[in-house]
Amino acid sequence: MTTSERTRSKQAQPTRDARALSVAVTDDMLQVRLTDGREIAVPLTWFPRLLAATPAQRGRYELIGGGNGMHWPDIDEDLSVAGLLGKEVYERVEPEGRGRAGRGGH
Repeated sequence: MTTSERTRSKQAQPTRDARALSVAVTDDMLQVRLTDGREIAVPLTWFPRLLAATPAQRGRYELIGGGNGMHWPDIDEDLSVAGLLGKEVYERVEPEGRGRAGRGGH
């Protein structure tokens, strides 16, 4: 494997120590900025509690575990960065028409 192939391989894999820096929730998306420079944007429909929450409730979150997760106290919702990264990969590789059957919301 050449040096450039190793570099590309490392870049394609999630960074194990990626942590949340900030969170934004719109009417239809959850956006998380990570310490490794990535930004995750996922559909809010994945998280029914956040989808049903008011904008004020969505805006009140806490970073937990040093940024390993996020907590919304008003709606008792907890999400992890690892879970979001797993969902990102799962959704991208899932064959068309198969959806998210059997996947939990966290």
